[in-house]
Amino acid sequence: MRKFFDRNKDWLIQLLLVGVFAFVGFIVYQLFQAPGANLEEKLVNLLKEYGYVILFVWSIMEGETGLVMAGVLSHTGDMNLWLAILVAGLGGFVGDQIYFYIGRFNKHYIHELMKKQRRKFALAHLLLKKYGWPVIFVQRYLYGLRTIIPMAIGLTRYSAKKFAIINFVSAMVWAAMTIIPAYIFGEEILRIVHWAKEHWYFALPMAAVIAGSIYYYFHKVTEKKLKEGK
Repeated sequence: MRKFFDRNKDWLIQLLLVGVFAFVGFIVYQLFQAPGANLEEKLVNLLKEYGYVILFVWSIMEGETGLVMAGVLSHTGDMNLWLAILVAGLGGFVGDQIYFYIGRFNKHYIHELMKKQRRKFALAHLLLKKYGWPVIFVQRYLYGLRTIIPMAIGLTRYSAKKFAIINFVSAMVWAAMTIIPAYIFGEEILRIVHWAKEHWYFALPMAAVIAGSIYYYFHKVTEKKLKEGK
């Protein structure tokens, strides 16, 4: 498999990018073709029709927003809760497997990436060395390291089979922990969304402050961990 990837890695990466752009183009086209008087109604109808496909691709990119939407749609009866968890978990699993094998078979790309993300790769190796396999389980919750850690592990001689097993369990737990609360509190989430639409001039600054605070917090944690590892 390593030899096959080494011989065809450029072609495979191009094929993957073409597939991603084709999917995005398809979704955009379907969005404008979907029934509805406005963009919001079109988006809701699109999610109802292609919800599981969108959820799978969204989960590959590990965006919790898509999982929360799946939980709310499960609450309203437009999606099946357990199927949504399965699809999201599989998407998260596939995403990290891709990052892992990029690290294992495309060293040139990783070395180029390390020039820009050297500190994050150093922290990823530090965490793996200090804590071992639990890092694979919790890396989905580590802001700024979610894609770095699988690639960093791929650079090592860590067992691909062991990584896949832990990654699969982690992905399913991550999907369940995100979708089930959104399912339980679906009505409250819909009320918040409705309030944000009516009071966007308050909602946007609040969202910016919250996002900025989260980024600042995790940036400080990363800096602290790097200093501790020196």
